[in-house]
Amino acid sequence: MIRLGVTGHQEVPSGVDRLLQAEIRGLVESRSPASGFIGVTSLAAGTDQLFADVILELGGSLHVVLPCLGYETTFSDSKTLDHFEDLLGHAEEVEKLTFPSPREEAFLAAGKRVVDLSDILLAVWDGKPARGLGGTADIVNYAGSVGRPIRVLWPTGASR
Repeated sequence: MIRLGVTGHQEVPSGVDRLLQAEIRGLVESRSPASGFIGVTSLAAGTDQLFADVILELGGSLHVVLPCLGYETTFSDSKTLDHFEDLLGHAEEVEKLTFPSPREEAFLAAGKRVVDLSDILLAVWDGKPARGLGGTADIVNYAGSVGRPIRVLWPTGASR
């Protein structure tokens, strides 16, 4: 059983989502052993939800790390919140961190937990610094510091 973690930008440029899905699908299919695979994610908007969709499409299971109480209040629109709730309902395991409310420290802790639970980290990242504590760059740097294999996915010429 292989455990694939994800980190990535919440704002995926228009049209890039299909390309990213294809890249993630190819990587999952090439690395998942016959014994199955688990996707480890916080189900944030954008990358995390795309990743979870692909994991479920391909017959994998989800281990969700929720950063804090009230996490659902961080979703900016009802469509993304509904998608989060649907994906959460499909999770085989849900781990809730103990932060009492949404804040950057909670997001950083959740990202690190995703790395710690994963055999490889998929990072949908433009290579730029994080826009806040716990952003994609912070999680990629943490994964590197603990020796976790990282696969960076970012389409050539794309921008956020």
